[in-house]
Amino acid sequence: MWILNAVITIVSGILILRIAGRKSISQMSISQTVLMISIGSLIVRPLGNNSILKTLLIALIFVFTLVIIEFLQLRFRLLELFINGKSIVLIENGKLIKENLKKTRLTVAKLEMRLRQYGVQSIDDLKTATIEINGEIGFELKEEKKPITEELLRKLLIEAGFSVNPPQYKYEKNIFEEVKEDDEELNKKSKN
Repeated sequence: MWILNAVITIVSGILILRIAGRKSISQMSISQTVLMISIGSLIVRPLGNNSILKTLLIALIFVFTLVIIEFLQLRFRLLELFINGKSIVLIENGKLIKENLKKTRLTVAKLEMRLRQYGVQSIDDLKTATIEINGEIGFELKEEKKPITEELLRKLLIEAGFSVNPPQYKYEKNIFEEVKEDDEELNKKSKN
């Protein structure tokens, strides 16, 4: 019996979290993270006290509460700011703002470590950097440090007198078309 309860709990938990939406932990807001931890805690409980239905109902209430909160955040900017906070500028016009580093409890060494993960060589390479509400670092490189784009390279080559032909790709299908086709095929199968 307890094995069946465990299977039902896991399947139900997956379905409940699917309703809540898919995001990695780093992309979740504070309220979403608290909700997921709460659901995880709730999902394990019924295995010990045999109250699966009550636990699943509580988890569903949590998810629907989250959906309502997110809807209200879309409608009311002040509520969104209250619940999620806002991005904090860490570097502005190439200058580090140490007061904001303290607010975010981020040291210069930790900031540098996170920037290296994005391939940034030095803080001096940045025009602006922020810590976003999901904890990720957003940044803009100084003009002279930005990588060259294909568009700019083509323009420079044409100005220099070179003939530039667009690249020929081997792929016949767009990867998004494949997703649409898979969805259409699944819909056809489900109707049969």
